[in-house]
Amino acid sequence: MEKKDILSMPYNQLEEEIYLLGEPKFRTKQIYTWLHQKQTTDFSKMSSLSLQLRERLDRIFCINRLKITRKLASSIDHTVKYLYELPDGNYVETVLMEYHYGKSLCISTQVGCKMRCQFCASTVAGFIRNLTPSEMLLQIYETQRDIGTRIDHLVLMGIGEPLDNLENVLTFFQLLSDPKGFGMSLRHVTLSTCGLVPQIKQLADLHLGLTLSLSLHSPENLRRSEIMPVNRRYPIEATMEACRYYFQVTGRRVTIEYAVIDHVNCSKLDAKKLAALLKDMYCHVNLIPVNPIAEKNFQTMRQNVELFQKELETLGVNATIRRTLGSDIQAACGQLRRDAYQNIKEI
Repeated sequence: MEKKDILSMPYNQLEEEIYLLGEPKFRTKQIYTWLHQKQTTDFSKMSSLSLQLRERLDRIFCINRLKITRKLASSIDHTVKYLYELPDGNYVETVLMEYHYGKSLCISTQVGCKMRCQFCASTVAGFIRNLTPSEMLLQIYETQRDIGTRIDHLVLMGIGEPLDNLENVLTFFQLLSDPKGFGMSLRHVTLSTCGLVPQIKQLADLHLGLTLSLSLHSPENLRRSEIMPVNRRYPIEATMEACRYYFQVTGRRVTIEYAVIDHVNCSKLDAKKLAALLKDMYCHVNLIPVNPIAEKNFQTMRQNVELFQKELETLGVNATIRRTLGSDIQAACGQLRRDAYQNIKEI
C-alpha cells in the first residue's frame, strides 16, 4: 500500500485521519506541531507519542524530503539558489534572497511550465507535473534547515504558473498560514501570475490577504501575444479588468511586473501605451532587466531600463527597477533545472 503524504494534509484532514485510527483529538495537534513547528522528519522522533502510535503512523504515512542537488551562493550579494530533487527524481528551483526587511524565498509551484513565455527559461525543459502542497512547503522547510533560520517572506514566482495549480496552491496556503503549524501571515506572500483571468477573480473572492503580481511585459495585445501566448486566451483588457477587480474586492495593490526587452517593449510609444493602460489604477510597476537565456536572443541594456523608467515617471507612472540579485549564479528561474536535465541526457 502506498503511504499517504502527511505533510500535504491541512489540520482538518489530518484530524479525520487520526480519528479513523481511533486516537483522541489532541493527538492531531501533537502530530501537527511535530510536523510544522518542529519540522521533524521522522515519526520515531515524535517523543510525546507512544511507540505503538509512532510505528503505526510510519506504516500509513510518509514524511517526504527534498534533496539539495546543487546550491549556488552569490559572491555579489547574499542570494542563494537551490536545485531541489523531488521524491520522484524531478527537479525544481528555489531562490533565497536577503532584503532589509528579512529573508525572502522564491519557490516553484510546478515542474516546468505550460505558459511558454518567450523570455523565460522555465519553459525550455517542458512541463511535467504540478507540485503537491508538501513539495511547495518543503522548499521552505529544507531551506530553513540549511540556513538555520526562519523565512520571513514568500514569493510564488519560481518555476511554474501558480494559478495553473490553484487547488494545490490553496491547500499549501492553508498549511503555510495555520497558526497551529508554520503560522506565516499571507500578507507576507506574493503570488505572481501571467494572467489567468478566472483564477485571479477566484483568488480575489477568497480574501486571503496576499499580494497579486501580474506579469504584463507589453501594453498592447499583438506584441504581448507574441511573447506571452496566454494573451491569446486572455487579452490585456480582460486581464486588467481582473486586476482591477482584485483591488476592488481585497483592497490590495497589484504589482505590475514588466520585463524590459531591448527592441521589443521599451520604446517611448510603449511607455505611453502602458501609462494609458494603467490610468486611474492603484498599482506599482516593477521593471525587470531580462535575464539572458542560451536558447533565446532577448537582452536588456541597463541604460534602456533606466530610460524607460524615466519615461514612465514623466507620464505619472510609479515605476521602480527590480534590484538584480544573484546574477553570477544563474538566479533566473529555470536555468539550473534545464542544465540538470541536459546533464542527465548526456550521461
